[in-house]
Amino acid sequence: MNCCFFGMVAVQTPSVDCWRELIQAEFYEMPGLHLTKPQVQRLWGLDEETCDVVLASLEDEKFLRRTSDDTYVRVGVDV
Repeated sequence: MNCCFFGMVAVQTPSVDCWRELIQAEFYEMPGLHLTKPQVQRLWGLDEETCDVVLASLEDEKFLRRTSDDTYVRVGVDV
């Protein structure tokens, strides 16, 4: 990823697109990954507003879906 990261260290304030790419890469790397919104916030250090925008974007793209127990999983992957 050439976005705003060098390894896992942000070199500037990452954009929503940058976060979306990073989170998408993690879900590709671990197809069975399922996380709640608070877990997403903690894992990537996101504030609530940024987290909402990123997760909504990934849902709109049909990359993630929210399950009945409010976890986010990759579309097409059974939990």
